[in-house]
Amino acid sequence: MPQGKPGEGGAFVCSLCPRQCAALRDEAHGEGFCRMPSVPVCARAALHRWEEPCISGENGAGTVFFSGCTLVCVFCQNASISREGFGKALTDDELYAVFRRLADQGASCIELVTPTHFTHALARVLERPVPGGLPVVWNSGGCERASTLKTLEGKVDVYLPDLKYVTPELAERYSGAADYPEHAKSAIREMVRQRGPVRLENGLLKSGVLIRHLILPGQVREAKAVMDWVADSFPRGGVLFSLMAQYTPAGRLDRFPELNRPLRPSELRSAREYMENLGLAGYVQDLASVGEGFIPAFDLTGL
Repeated sequence: MPQGKPGEGGAFVCSLCPRQCAALRDEAHGEGFCRMPSVPVCARAALHRWEEPCISGENGAGTVFFSGCTLVCVFCQNASISREGFGKALTDDELYAVFRRLADQGASCIELVTPTHFTHALARVLERPVPGGLPVVWNSGGCERASTLKTLEGKVDVYLPDLKYVTPELAERYSGAADYPEHAKSAIREMVRQRGPVRLENGLLKSGVLIRHLILPGQVREAKAVMDWVADSFPRGGVLFSLMAQYTPAGRLDRFPELNRPLRPSELRSAREYMENLGLAGYVQDLASVGEGFIPAFDLTGL
């Protein structure tokens, strides 16, 4: 359960994410899909060097991992925080102080990971000047409402969404959300509307959208369909794309044996070649980035 004292926010009936579960969330309890209270709950805040180079920079992103999630991915590597809710509740002032400490450590940006269900609180905290003038990165699973994202306009510099699926059946089977493709596409369009074309300075992404896709075992066809949608939806160079190969078997895979293996080199090679042929600008992760050693320790570091 979340640890620590609650902060600002009060009780409200929640409709932040596409689930629109209308749960009553207050400072101590969350009965909705994400099971989170109204105040932000965090599990770790530290420099993180394992993002794309334009996000991590030289010293690492100043990454804040939030507890809870709007999806139920069967292969989730972060179950202790996404499902079990481990973390520490922070007031607005405490969260802002976390941002300040990360900036003081030389972070390249303030990166908010899985923040969707705390949009109401983060929009409030981000009304303050970001320490060090750092860009704010919104790193989400893509399960967003475009109308909720509008409350962040002018407060987020870089959007870093997943586009996990474009096929509803796969989204339902592996993440419990058949309407995920519809909402993720709408959300990404809103993100691009807000930030416009990508803007890089000295190799760092200062503004724009970087879309991620994690290749699942046996799902190269889906990866290609995702890339087709990106290429068809945005001008060349308007967004960046990150093809991720870091899939590590984890979570509840007893009913999903097709996912209970690492990605094959041939699968990555096929997806990479497709990305290159489409002319998508961005990044391709190599298989050296696979393994539990790349999963952060969710132990309240930095909180």
